[in-house]
Amino acid sequence: MTTAPIPPGAHLPEHPDHLWDDAEPKKVYDVVVVGGGGHGLATAHYLAKNHGITNVAVLEKGWLAGGNMARNTTLIRSNYLWDESAGIYEHALKLWEGLEDDLGYPILFSQRGVLNLAHTEQDVRDSVRRVEANKLNGIDAEWLGPDEVAKVCPIVNVSADIRYPVQGATFQPRAGIAKHDYVAWGFARRASEAGIDIIQNCEVTGFVTDADRVTGVRTTRGTIAAGTVALCAAGHTSVLLDMLGVRAPLQSHPLQALVSELLEPVHPTIVMSNAVHVYVSQAHKGELVMGAGVDSYNGYGQRGAFHIIERQMAAAVELFPVFARAHLLRSWAGVVDVTPDASPIVGATPYENVFLNCGWGTGGFKATPGLGWAFADTVAHGRPHPLVAPFGLDRFVTGALVDEHGAAAVAH
Repeated sequence: MTTAPIPPGAHLPEHPDHLWDDAEPKKVYDVVVVGGGGHGLATAHYLAKNHGITNVAVLEKGWLAGGNMARNTTLIRSNYLWDESAGIYEHALKLWEGLEDDLGYPILFSQRGVLNLAHTEQDVRDSVRRVEANKLNGIDAEWLGPDEVAKVCPIVNVSADIRYPVQGATFQPRAGIAKHDYVAWGFARRASEAGIDIIQNCEVTGFVTDADRVTGVRTTRGTIAAGTVALCAAGHTSVLLDMLGVRAPLQSHPLQALVSELLEPVHPTIVMSNAVHVYVSQAHKGELVMGAGVDSYNGYGQRGAFHIIERQMAAAVELFPVFARAHLLRSWAGVVDVTPDASPIVGATPYENVFLNCGWGTGGFKATPGLGWAFADTVAHGRPHPLVAPFGLDRFVTGALVDEHGAAAVAH
């Protein structure tokens, strides 16, 4: 049994010393989900809840949600430029707003809003364009001038005599943060209660194929027969695809973040800046959570380079002079999978019973419930859900790209 801590006020399962069963693998499953992070667990939950499919295994090569789910910075927002991106992220945000009730588990979802700062005339033009696009898609979005920015977040430096003066910002009031491990535990608990097997320390080492179908998954705990396979392995997706002989336009990079020592509540919202390349929020306990851009080199390591941290801290102090004497507590890195158009890949593969979910780059956490909902529907019906249909692998052949580089220039 897995002995994850139980937060105060949680609705406890029958056995209060654990939240999910750490299952032994069976010989065969209707669906095998590869990857026990947020997306894999959410997919399993909605397979059971929405489609009644419970003969499901979630395979995690390490410990549950120990990859990017444990190494992200928890920002949740839906203010993306293009209709396709806005659709899936807004669906996710609406699910976030009711997720605690759905899971019967506290996730500390806090809708404190997000400011995306503009520092140049081009930033202003791009930002206003995005606000108007958001409004057309029914997403809450506002354009704020420097004085209005200061009212939302008084500690931001809006002085005109700094290197990158704040000329305004977009603001999404419904954006927020959640407690990432609580989210994973809540999904895992619900999936386990539904009869889904969560199998940890079970690395996929290969696949058993028969023409254009995968009939089984080879793992460090034996071969498991599968009716359908759903790949949710984030930064290591290209490793799995290599085993299948499938090429995808993915690059994996380390992505660093850091937190400060505990501070009194001083930061009421989330502030992002692509120009100085940092974003900052304050966690529930009081530490500042800071994200930056990806390291430039490719790799699967979970340690980043020091120069990124140095630039990240310099950017944070420029925007927030009040943080100049704050102490760095710890830093970490995840492994993000990035596509040429900075949008995900979700849908079919050359194998008729293998479905792919990857390429979320730095935006995977915020999509968790929305992706799980849509990907479960895709797996259950054998065709892409309308919300993820624009993100198929074939768009890199047809040229129908969804270019969100402007939204993904900084970890978010």
